Parts: sequence; structure tokens; C-alpha cells
Amino acid sequence: MNNKLIESSLLKGLTYKEYREKIKNLLSQGLSTGVEQSEALLDYSLLNDKRMDRLDKTLKISDETLNSLKHLNKKFQFLVIAEGWCGDAAQILPILNLLAEASTKIDLKIVFRDENEDLMNHFLTNGSKSIPKVIIVDEKNTVINSWGPRPFIATKMVQDYKEKNGALDAEFKKDLQIWYNKDKGNSTQEDLIKLLKAS
Repeated sequence: MNNKLIESSLLKGLTYKEYREKIKNLLSQGLSTGVEQSEALLDYSLLNDKRMDRLDKTLKISDETLNSLKHLNKKFQFLVIAEGWCGDAAQILPILNLLAEASTKIDLKIVFRDENEDLMNHFLTNGSKSIPKVIIVDEKNTVINSWGPRPFIATKMVQDYKEKNGALDAEFKKDLQIWYNKDKGNSTQEDLIKLLKAS
């Protein structure tokens, strides 16, 4: 994995605030992020924008997570690959933002998948360009781990459903969003804290 690719990706990465503003700006023009434009992607993007507005107001970090963040002894950068139409990204980015806001040891930068194909190709999930992908980078821009596109529990739900039904359908996607709402970001926090502690 090329440190220069990570370095250049971090340099062009957006802060969470910039990411949200860019999506809102595109939506005001009737556009979604990414190369492909369709009514469906626009609808998903509008829904996700509202979802993220709500999550930004309601999500909280657990005391356990805050305590773990206080004891981090290294600095980390979260380089996240996402798109505005992605339902999983809409659920996970607000949590990542809270983690970065709560700790001076975490810096969050976001890049769009379709604009960063080279980077995406290094972090495929079972051969597919699944997002969001969180690339955990140290102070020397070396990749120490990656995570995503979903918390481990949700990944297991997806695998089990695919084995039983062959593919994910609209009903499963709805059930997954219900799971995210009930989970309130706790699984994402736990997964990422485990990875940071092991780094």
C-alpha cells in the first residue's frame, strides 16, 4: 500500500462539515454525489441527508467509549471512503464525527468513492467497492487497519441473509436501517475502539 496515495487522499479529504455542505449543495441542484445520476440515487441522498441531520442531533458516545478515547496514546487519522447516496455511510459517518470531536487523537477526513478509484481498489470487500470504508492511518500515513462497510454484527446479518435468500432486497435494507436506529451507533463505537486499542 502506497503511503503517497494515502497522503494525497488525506490532503483532498473533506471534514465532516465540508462533506455535509457539499452534499446539501448538490441536492439543491437536484444532484447526488458520484458519477452515476438517477432518480433513485437522488431519493436515497435526500433521505440520507435528513437521516444525518437527525443523527447529528440525537447520537451520543457512551461513557465507555469516552474513557477509551482518553487513554489513546497515539494519534490516528480516519480516512473514510463514502458517497451521499449510501445508507450505511449515512448511519456511520455521524458516529465517526462524534469520535473525532471527542478526541484530540483522531482526525476525520472523507473522500468520495467514485473520485478515488485507486484508493477504493486497495480496500475492496470480497472484491466489491462496498462503502463506507474507514482506513485507519498513523502519523506517518501508514495504514494500520481498515473497517467497514458495516459494524461486525450488521455484516453477519447481511451474510446470513445472502446465504438464505441469495441477495439483499428492499425488505432487508429496511430491517437493517431499523437495526441501526435501535443500535444508536454503539456497535460502530465498540468495533472501532477495539481496532484502535489493538493498533
